[in-house]
Amino acid sequence: MKPGIHPAYRPVVFRDRAGGLAFLTRSTATSDRTVEWEDGRTYPVIDVEVSSASHPFYTGRSRVVDAAGRVERFNRRYGTPGR
Repeated sequence: MKPGIHPAYRPVVFRDRAGGLAFLTRSTATSDRTVEWEDGRTYPVIDVEVSSASHPFYTGRSRVVDAAGRVERFNRRYGTPGR
């Protein structure tokens, strides 16, 4: 690797607020916020929207999508097309 052209590769905490999961890994991602980890050291923290702790595929909790209700609501609001 050429020196001086790559971003710093350092420990970072990724935290899923919805699922309550946090894990320490190495990354080039940056953040101004920090968190104190279990080992007593302070690391940059990056909050993520979805992780294996909150994604329906991994948790087994699927969301029911009412497609028929959406279509009926659209037709009520905007009228049935073609009429």
